[in-house]
Amino acid sequence: MALYRKYRPATFAEVVGQEHVTEPLSTALAAGRINHAYLFSGPRGCGKTSSARILARSLNCEQGPTPDPCGVCASCVALAPGGPGNIDVTELDAASHGGVDDTRELRDRAFFAPAESRYRVFIVDEAHMITTQGFNALLKIVEEPPEHLVFVFATTEPDKVLPTIRSRTHHYPFRLIPPGTLRRLMESICADEGAVVAPAVYPLVIRAGGGSARDSLSVLDQLLAGAGPEGVTYERAVALLGVTDVALIDDMVDALAAGDRAVVFETVDKLVEAGHDPRRFASDLLQRLRDVTLLQAVPEAAERGLVEAAADEVARMVEQADRIGPATLARYGEIVHTGLVEMRGATAPRLLLELLCARMLLPAASTADAGLLERLERIERRNDIASSPRGGGEGDGGAAPRFRRPSERTAEAPAAAVAPSAPAPSAPAAAAPATAAPTTVSPSTAEPSRVEPVRPPVERSAPSRPDAGRPDAGRPAAEPPAPERPAAQHPAPERAAPERAAPERAAPGRPAAERPAPARPAAERPAPEPPAVERPAFERPAPERPAAARPAPVEPPVAEPQDEPRQTRPAAASLDAAAVRRVWPEILAAAKDRKKRTAALLVSATVRAVEGDTLVLSIGTAPLARLLSEQSNTEVIAESLHAVLGVQWRVRCEHGDPAPPPAARGGQASPQPAAAPRRPTRPPPTRRSTAGATDDAGGEPLPPEPAPEDAPPDDEESMLAEAAAGATTSPAERRDPEEMAIELLTSQLGARALDQR
Repeated sequence: MALYRKYRPATFAEVVGQEHVTEPLSTALAAGRINHAYLFSGPRGCGKTSSARILARSLNCEQGPTPDPCGVCASCVALAPGGPGNIDVTELDAASHGGVDDTRELRDRAFFAPAESRYRVFIVDEAHMITTQGFNALLKIVEEPPEHLVFVFATTEPDKVLPTIRSRTHHYPFRLIPPGTLRRLMESICADEGAVVAPAVYPLVIRAGGGSARDSLSVLDQLLAGAGPEGVTYERAVALLGVTDVALIDDMVDALAAGDRAVVFETVDKLVEAGHDPRRFASDLLQRLRDVTLLQAVPEAAERGLVEAAADEVARMVEQADRIGPATLARYGEIVHTGLVEMRGATAPRLLLELLCARMLLPAASTADAGLLERLERIERRNDIASSPRGGGEGDGGAAPRFRRPSERTAEAPAAAVAPSAPAPSAPAAAAPATAAPTTVSPSTAEPSRVEPVRPPVERSAPSRPDAGRPDAGRPAAEPPAPERPAAQHPAPERAAPERAAPERAAPGRPAAERPAPARPAAERPAPEPPAVERPAFERPAPERPAAARPAPVEPPVAEPQDEPRQTRPAAASLDAAAVRRVWPEILAAAKDRKKRTAALLVSATVRAVEGDTLVLSIGTAPLARLLSEQSNTEVIAESLHAVLGVQWRVRCEHGDPAPPPAARGGQASPQPAAAPRRPTRPPPTRRSTAGATDDAGGEPLPPEPAPEDAPPDDEESMLAEAAAGATTSPAERRDPEEMAIELLTSQLGARALDQR
């Protein structure tokens, strides 16, 4: 016997999911308020006909009318599920007996008194199929029936029932059964049957049943009939029910979140090759988008029963909700819903599905408001990430970089790079305290400027003139000589270097030839330059100031490739970008255990591709891409990949834009040397002659200078020259920078020192 017949309810208490109907009916039966006609409406398989039989059984029980039939009297036994039936209870299918002649015959039989029961009950199933003439033939007897007669009409479309009939009945609307209630019902039935069913199968059966108890039990009965010794497995249920595999849905959503067009269309190809229906896949994808939207709006949606899925699937959907914005999810849902309508009766459903995916991947191609909202949402998410404060204490500068005009960046970056790259042999040892402090931060300020580690071009950075050993070698012709640069002679706070050097590194529009060449190791310098081999005076620790006692590394680690020792290690050829995305949460957790700052940056990154033994990451903003490309961060990511996947991969981070301009890529490929910090009291001059600035660029003209108001006043030039001239004094004659700053504030601005008491 089929499960839906074997476990058919026998009392109102056994009817599941319809308490809003069974409780009022039970109360009316207990009070003896019996009506002559009832109308049960609702979807198929929700218990309408079963409730009508229970009502007839309760009315004719020897202990009744009662909401709880005794189950032992002749009437209860005859009307029980699987019983022989009762002559006084007639069940009529109006789908095949809805004509006027059938209703006239029913009317004539209704006037006879019951043979052995208390009431004569007529159960008319599919009542909406009765014709208008048939309803008119029944109207008189339904309006004024005999006392022993009770009509029960059951229908799925109550609006088609004649209004004059419907108005003379007690209408009880049945509803679809909630998924949680259906799952408990099926679990109890499987326990009684001794069947083993995988937990992930129940959501599939509930979705196939559509909220109908009868349909759900029919699907479960089919799965149990074809189950093997291991019971009903998820794979068998997916293959038998034609449901899309959840792995394909996960791959599609992950690829949409990452913008990976290749994986999106590969997923479509996989499902078509597996024989899945594209329209069914689109329907399942729409269901997944609905679940992700609910989890994003209500984090506890799974606990509240709003989302029905296995625990591991809920965890994946929570991760997807964190990676996709609400406007993007709403737009995806609208596109998939529209595509489902277009797929009805389509001769090429795969083509329509691929076009649907293309529309989801290209928000810029949409003229609707949803596409604009998605693009704005992406910009806002990138700005939120870029504006978040960087954590201090792990090699970062801490302070936010200050914006500078292009003329400042063009004029100051070459001059700042000359001092550490070509020091004069006769430079006095007294200049060491002034320059040791700025150079100690040069590795940390130069390192974030790269996206992928590349050796700086040797032919453009090495001085080829015989006068390269002089202090002014390699400087533009119109640039003032070294004594006019007060920034190289006066100490500045170490944390001031990153905030002044970061905007210079972030200028993507400068050609590579215009940027100053970074300092190279002594082994790479030309042989005719003995002063370049020995340690310059400004790198030696100064005995007078403890803050400058640390040796100043002028050889940034960016000159060497990041993961050169790992180049010979084999890569896992079976892993692709989609496989890495599936274990991305574990990789994030492993990175968090090693370095929290790197894990915080990885949250904003997505897996773009796997190129041999190199993992390519994509991130929305260029500053974050440069940060993530630091050697300390890439090593943490590589260690996390080895811990989770057991592979020895290199890591490369790229900007998320699909086609960055060539100038921007050139600006990110070679690291910029750190600019020497300037005096904290007054800014340096912002104008330089373009003739000297274009020497190293091969005669390439610079962009036009800003307005004339950027030129420094004459008194500032004189002060800078005077300060630079004092650089040749002995250490005993040098004055404290703080005293000089106070003197300038007092003499030039009229400031007055406050009493420290």
